[in-house]
Amino acid sequence: MRNARELLLAYTGSINDPDKAADLFAADGAIEIPYLDSIGLPSRIEGPAAIRELITGLLSVVPDFSFDQVEILIETPDQVFGEWSLERTTTTGRTFSQLYAGRLVAENGEIKLLRESLDVVRAARAMLPEGLASIPPER
Repeated sequence: MRNARELLLAYTGSINDPDKAADLFAADGAIEIPYLDSIGLPSRIEGPAAIRELITGLLSVVPDFSFDQVEILIETPDQVFGEWSLERTTTTGRTFSQLYAGRLVAENGEIKLLRESLDVVRAARAMLPEGLASIPPER
């Protein structure tokens, strides 16, 4: 059974394979990315099918999405906190550069929760069709 460290390394190492990455999650496992809702995207994605869809969508915009560095900062068998980073070019020629920080919770050898933070302004500039102009007005 994989511990939290092994699961985080497996996830970050397989992010360019939606099936493999999504299969690491429990049936009710989730990715939470706080504040993504501020740019019109869901901040919680639950279940392997939805996670697979998220990663597939990401790869459609950043085809060579993969992490350059992964650093584990704090760990227990069931939880790990670390940072992972990348710099790639989107299909529209924009730079997608991020330093993620995240906490992974493992349960029964699967990912129960991956809560990540990222620079949402940089994400919007790189990923949304019209960059920052695509951000919906506050509700």
